Amino acid sequence: MHMEQGEIRLPEDTPAAETQEQLAESTLIEETGSVRPQDARHLIHCLTVIGQVEGHYVLSSENKTTKYEHIIPALVAIEQDRSIEGLLIILNTVGGDVEAGLAIAELIAGMQTPTVSLVVGGGHSIGVPLAVSAMRSFIVPSASMTVHPVRMNGMVLGVPQSLHYIDRIQERIIRFVTRRSRISAEKLRQLMMNTEELATDVGTVLSGEQAVELGLIGQIGTLSDAVSTLYELIETLPPRYPEPAHT
Repeated sequence: MHMEQGEIRLPEDTPAAETQEQLAESTLIEETGSVRPQDARHLIHCLTVIGQVEGHYVLSSENKTTKYEHIIPALVAIEQDRSIEGLLIILNTVGGDVEAGLAIAELIAGMQTPTVSLVVGGGHSIGVPLAVSAMRSFIVPSASMTVHPVRMNGMVLGVPQSLHYIDRIQERIIRFVTRRSRISAEKLRQLMMNTEELATDVGTVLSGEQAVELGLIGQIGTLSDAVSTLYELIETLPPRYPEPAHT
């Protein structure tokens, strides 16, 4: 059989439709780190936020990053797709760009699609708003979360206006987190400004149990707990886009 350059030869017994689905799934995983199980009780979309959240500046190729230009359109598509019944967000992130992370968190918080987050490994820095943005939040016992003040990179003018700007950004994060969790603003600020725990920084590292005790995360749980809760939300919440009544 003659084959042109770049042509992919498939096994004779491979259905074309199945092959296209596999290629589409591979592309989805490669570009966004997302998967959609097909043979499940409910069709849920798994979205991963890993490494560093990349914002307006491209990070080094050596860094494992979550690109907000991939995540934002994916969230819009998920919210519109009637076949997707729920969204599971898996977080293992060191943080990253504040505006990009907060933008993603606000989008998740504004979705009608049932959402559940699960922190594994770490949900540090801007990963905190991302973790609490879902309707229900879980954290595994071995995970940790770092809460600290907003940091600025690059040249910063040493004037009161700069400090005021940073403080306003921090207040936006505090308002979002306290609105989406049970922790108080006073307690969250106290954790951010703690000078007795980190040797070279300001802030607090919380274990999974501590994050739940303080009301930052909903409960300790595993993957099966998160999936079960997501199924429960799917089955109890009203449909996102009910069918129009026939006249």
